[in-house]
Amino acid sequence: MKIKNVPKEFTEAKPVMEQLETAGFEAYFVGGSVRDLLLNKAIHDVDIATSAYPEEVKAIFPRTVDVGIEHGTVLVLHEEDQYEITTFRTESTYQDYRRPDEVTFVRSLEEDLKRRDFTINALAMSQDGVIVDLFSGMDDLDRKLIRAVGEASERFNEDALRMMRAVRFASQLGFSIEDETLNAIHLNKALLSKISIERVQIEWIKLLLGHDRKLGLVSFIDTGCYEYCPGFADKKEKLQALCDTSSTPFVDEAQAWALTLCFLEINPNDAKRFLKKWKLSNNLMKRITLILSALNWRQENEWTNEWLFNVGKENASLIEQSMVYFDRPFDVLETEKRYDQLVIKTKQDLAVDGQLLIQATGKSAGPWLGEMLNNLQLKVLDGELSNDQAELLSYAKK
Repeated sequence: MKIKNVPKEFTEAKPVMEQLETAGFEAYFVGGSVRDLLLNKAIHDVDIATSAYPEEVKAIFPRTVDVGIEHGTVLVLHEEDQYEITTFRTESTYQDYRRPDEVTFVRSLEEDLKRRDFTINALAMSQDGVIVDLFSGMDDLDRKLIRAVGEASERFNEDALRMMRAVRFASQLGFSIEDETLNAIHLNKALLSKISIERVQIEWIKLLLGHDRKLGLVSFIDTGCYEYCPGFADKKEKLQALCDTSSTPFVDEAQAWALTLCFLEINPNDAKRFLKKWKLSNNLMKRITLILSALNWRQENEWTNEWLFNVGKENASLIEQSMVYFDRPFDVLETEKRYDQLVIKTKQDLAVDGQLLIQATGKSAGPWLGEMLNNLQLKVLDGELSNDQAELLSYAKK
């Protein structure tokens, strides 16, 4: 098969490909970019595989960076663009179930494609648009099927993260996992315990943010992968409840986590302890906890000015839209309108601050100061006081 109209992401890389071929080497576009081209999806980064060894690549191009040269990858800087060029390679055993003990560079494209995870990712394309499909990847694209290259258990023993990648691709692409591949995930699921939680977490969030989230979650649950994720082992029924919610895609990572915790019945006081096991950043954990608290409250109550003030416009909109997952009515536009009508939207908008209160009252700083500022904020938000410095200071003195 030959692609007639090759997208600009590929044509812009043609000069790099041509230089490799002029020097006597093979060069192909490989991996996800070729898959996404055939699926008519947006193309992001393009990866290039070549028969040239790393030192040969560096000799061809004047500007390079050794980003992963021990695994055959050289970053080539071409005009304003940059491309990762990786030598065809085979890999030895994988004692840590993630990284090969030894990488051997080869001149054969077939040998290189044989080591890839799934047939839909083992596609290659020449610079003039000819597709190389050695493992029926295009048939699997047509059938919307995720199938391991070769023996599935071997692929997962090489890199156990591939099991999470399989369920993630199910969610992102809306594909089913082929039976033998699915069975191999079930048989090898315990190997996920060998993988760093940071890598598992990346795949988990990509799964949750996929447009066919339920497809990914069903496979994640049915294969038992959940048993080897922090805090999930005894939560099968609750994960199933998350799986059965509205198919509306999640908006971002914080919402996805907050909703997960909500369905797992993790309360806000325990959220940070739970999320730390997933190695999330402090800022993200703080936002997730705030959204979770508001989600729990909003399910039983209408918005108040105080809650809108505390969560902010972006989060309020996100929380309101999240009511769809609890089969509750919601109105995002009305929520945003109410937020826009708040007299103050941040603590800095209040007409007085701590220093002014100390000067006006003659009192030393202490716990009373924060309490007074919060009290003033609430009264301004509820319309009991206007946001006027003199009026607020007068109230504080009394």
